[in-house]
Amino acid sequence: MIRHALQTAETEVTPDESIAQDEHIAPAPRISIQAFCDTVETAAAIQAAGEDRRLAKAHLKIQMGGVTAAVEAYRSAPTPNVIILESETRGHDILAGLDQLAEVCDAGTRVVVVGRTNDVVLYRELVHRGVSDYLIAPVGTLNVVRAICGLFSAPDAKPLGRIIAVVGAKGGVGASTVAHNIGWAIAGDLNIDSVVTDLDLPFGTAGLDYNQDPPQGVADAVFSPDRIDTAFMDRLLSKCTDHLSLLAAPATLERVYDFAAESFEAVFDSLRSTIPCIVLDVPHQWTGWTKRTLIGADDILVVAAPDLANLRNTKNLIDLLRAARPNDHRPFYCLNQVGVAKRPEIKPADFAKALEDEPLAVIPFEPQLFGTAANNGQMIAEIASGHRTAETFRQLAQILTGRAEAKRQRKSLFSPLMEMLGQRQA
Repeated sequence: MIRHALQTAETEVTPDESIAQDEHIAPAPRISIQAFCDTVETAAAIQAAGEDRRLAKAHLKIQMGGVTAAVEAYRSAPTPNVIILESETRGHDILAGLDQLAEVCDAGTRVVVVGRTNDVVLYRELVHRGVSDYLIAPVGTLNVVRAICGLFSAPDAKPLGRIIAVVGAKGGVGASTVAHNIGWAIAGDLNIDSVVTDLDLPFGTAGLDYNQDPPQGVADAVFSPDRIDTAFMDRLLSKCTDHLSLLAAPATLERVYDFAAESFEAVFDSLRSTIPCIVLDVPHQWTGWTKRTLIGADDILVVAAPDLANLRNTKNLIDLLRAARPNDHRPFYCLNQVGVAKRPEIKPADFAKALEDEPLAVIPFEPQLFGTAANNGQMIAEIASGHRTAETFRQLAQILTGRAEAKRQRKSLFSPLMEMLGQRQA
């Protein structure tokens, strides 16, 4: 008999509605999925779901024929981790088909049924037969992603941590400083246990910014993938505050740091299994592993300065990431180092017009404030807690962790600097 912890039925939610809700769906583990569809529309939705970043580790196979094809296929073959069955027939026919499938189905296989009947009695019968979830057609891509990922998230299990990737559109725009201050705000102001991971192994500055000099860090994990587990990762973390830890970069040049695209995945999986929030300080470089890291993150913040090269790079990054993450909201971006005296700049409003999206924040050029913090190994909030820039980092932390809604916050982050710049020009 098919067995699984039972879940509640799911009503139809379109992909656009799910994106608007900014839902955090934990990724599925390395599993096998086979779908048997009756309609090309459902097959297309499942195929699109298989290309979603949250199912990147899953192996998906789709064929037509519905329940009948599934029963025939498994008479002589083992069943996968998950079977998705679409049936356009009425309740009794669905149940009869499931009874036949149960005779050839392995006990550990989980079954998701896609049907067109919105009937509580039918759902109860499906639950009685051990069906894991029932989706009402037509289904959207995120319906499928949510259903599959939900099978591997126990109701009482600790949710997987949220990964926030911060990357510069160009070198020298202060992306690391922004990432470190956001991590500090998430831990200090929101009281969320967090880890800042410095991925710039040869030149990372997180250790300097947090005034830490740990003997071990991210390099020890990446170069020892067979040792990675929760206890090993805990030993590599350097404690900064009660809620903030650092996974530092070695910042040495004794070796070169060439990695395969999947080299950091075990590190991220281990961190997110025990830590609610992971802030990744991603270096400005374009390699297989940096691209994979950005695409796999839950939220992305691109940090840019107000010039033409940054505008071009930001647009290229956002366009690529939007295409690679069609079921996620578009990546955020912020402008940093705005208002340098006598430097020609692209106005934030023009930057936003070119990208067809307003910056999440506009951070003014304040060399005295940021220079003092950097030289002292402190965060902006430590040396000027009430300063408007410290408040900007707090609001960025709220948005990137899903504690605040981005559209409502953008005006409060965007307008004060516009007013200040307008007063300067006047």
